[in-house]
Amino acid sequence: MKDSVVALHWFRKGLRLHDNPALHAAVDAGAKRIYPVYVLEPALEKRDIGINRYTHLLETLVDLDASLRRENSRLFVVQGDDTVDQLEQAFKRWDINLLTFEFDSEPASMALGAKVTDLARTMNIHVVTKCGHTLFHPEEYIAASTRHRLSFHTYGAFCSLFRAMGPMREPLPVPSLPAATFDDDNAYTVPTLRELTYPPRTAPLLYPGGESHALTRLNDQIVQRAKWVEHFEKPKTSPNALTPSTTVLSPYLSHGSLSVALLFQRLEAISKAAVKPTLPPVSLTGQVLWREFFYLQGATIPNFDSMEGNPVIRQIPWERDVSVISKWRNGQTGFPFIDAIMRQLKAEGWIHHLARHAAACFLTRGDLWQHWEEGAKVFELYLVDFDWSLNNGNWQWLSCSHFYFQYFKCYSPVAFGKKTDPQGLYIKRWVPELRHFPQKYIYEPWKAPREAQTMYQCWIGRDYPTPMIEDHAAVSKQNMAKIKVAYAKQAGVTSVKKRKADI
Repeated sequence: MKDSVVALHWFRKGLRLHDNPALHAAVDAGAKRIYPVYVLEPALEKRDIGINRYTHLLETLVDLDASLRRENSRLFVVQGDDTVDQLEQAFKRWDINLLTFEFDSEPASMALGAKVTDLARTMNIHVVTKCGHTLFHPEEYIAASTRHRLSFHTYGAFCSLFRAMGPMREPLPVPSLPAATFDDDNAYTVPTLRELTYPPRTAPLLYPGGESHALTRLNDQIVQRAKWVEHFEKPKTSPNALTPSTTVLSPYLSHGSLSVALLFQRLEAISKAAVKPTLPPVSLTGQVLWREFFYLQGATIPNFDSMEGNPVIRQIPWERDVSVISKWRNGQTGFPFIDAIMRQLKAEGWIHHLARHAAACFLTRGDLWQHWEEGAKVFELYLVDFDWSLNNGNWQWLSCSHFYFQYFKCYSPVAFGKKTDPQGLYIKRWVPELRHFPQKYIYEPWKAPREAQTMYQCWIGRDYPTPMIEDHAAVSKQNMAKIKVAYAKQAGVTSVKKRKADI
């Protein structure tokens, strides 16, 4: 009976009230009471999440709680090292008979979702899951791929499949939650960084977390800039601008405080009204489709986050040198552009997409020949907008391990940054040791004579590292030869034609 439904909505990534299909399912079931719950696993979360991303998450939860309270509800943050155990206790504590949550295609999340679902069913709790983190469920893409005989293993092929998917669902409004009062109002609150034993922040987060900030940024960056959106081309944006040359909506999509369906709807409306809008892959609509593409790859390729056991990735004999990776990670490579990127990443938790390209290429095939998995771990730690599918997919792309195989095209750690910032203002912002160097030497300070270095108050090798690589051109050619050999050894083994959908 509807009047006996007591629901628990398990918030995972969809940390918002607008366009939340799973939360709507609880309301549509006629639940007389809905317990919105987020399970925080400090031991698990702290293992691979830096202070910036954790701050963004906590701010998102605080914002979500405030939004729920305006709807006569609240957020229950449950802490513990075992999500299944914590949810089982919550089911019993509140006599839950309906569980709703958002589908998450990441393998670990799918496994957890399956465990929670099995537990709920053994307790006679009805379970409803909905897709809200991507435009379509991976199984919908797979079914359409079979129906239309279309592949989805390259971006171009995926775009053809997407066009064949038909109309998307309309974004949902904020649901009307049942009015209720809850006991223990001072319990289950969002913890602080200090309570989670993180060190205190020295400055506010540059991109604060939460649905309210997400919707404001959507309006400011998209709705109010229709002409800019109409002519947007990702490759023409600057990786080293002192203020972002892109939307920086990615942190809000990552945590689900912004609905990708709502974003896509806004972008499509602008494109349809435009005379000659830019198109995928370079348009903003194209960026959303890149996200869908990598999510689908992550959902259908076994062991997507590793080289071992991955049936489609190129097997390349990368190295894993802890000292080399540490210098790159901490912005101590001796190449100012790369070091500026890595220092900005660590300080702010966000870097431009093309800056990620330059840093990833430098670590892997471009110069240092280190395993892309190690770079992916560093980005996972520091990025506010870390996303498992996109992170692993992009690292495979940039290392020419999968998706992109033109290994003879390489980012220069010197020339690439000069294109958009010839004066090196970005470098001077993030590598202050070099702030007195003139434009002539700012990208290659080791070329400055010793007397000039004295005048610039920075000796290379003492105050700033000497370059880890003596000759980028020579080393990159050597690495190209290595990849060519690795490709030849695996010829005929890795083929997208042999891939099968597996979810």
